[in-house]
Amino acid sequence: MRIGILTQGAVREHQKILAHCEVESVLIRTPQDVGFIDGLIISGSGGIAIDSLMSESKLRQAIIKKTQQGIPILGTGSGLAMLAKDIENSDGFSLSLMDIKICLHTYSKEADRFQEKIIIDALGKAPFPALFVNAPHVESVKPNVGILAENRGKIVMVRQGNCLGTTFCPELTDDLRVHLYFKQMIEDAKG
Repeated sequence: MRIGILTQGAVREHQKILAHCEVESVLIRTPQDVGFIDGLIISGSGGIAIDSLMSESKLRQAIIKKTQQGIPILGTGSGLAMLAKDIENSDGFSLSLMDIKICLHTYSKEADRFQEKIIIDALGKAPFPALFVNAPHVESVKPNVGILAENRGKIVMVRQGNCLGTTFCPELTDDLRVHLYFKQMIEDAKG
């Protein structure tokens, strides 16, 4: 199994946690790189950097095509906004793969970075140490989107088919469960 990581955001952290999950990871820089992966991770980063990376290398079309062919994709932190069909107060770039509305920088009036233990039933009974870094939240979802977790009354983890998203950054914790869940999504997609 090979998981691609878009070359922006917390790349090294995703590589480290995937290695602990016994999964090979590769960096995605070109449309050709997308052809050799079983799953894709888009981590949070500045929107301008994401827009630039996608538009300059034509990655958008390659990623959308591969996702339509069934490979799972995980968006973490503000990387989840890349998957949303609607981003509040933004005309930035999106792949428009999930029927969700995202509000960026939800917690920016608080600490830029904080951790809370949240319950994610799909990951078991133990609370997950969710680290929020200048985090967005999911404002609304269509009926075809599953809500996997909430925090402070806000939606923070969703799944729609082969797309999974967290507004927190699981790659910045030592807890492997979100990545193991994503690994299982890939195994299920491969049949």
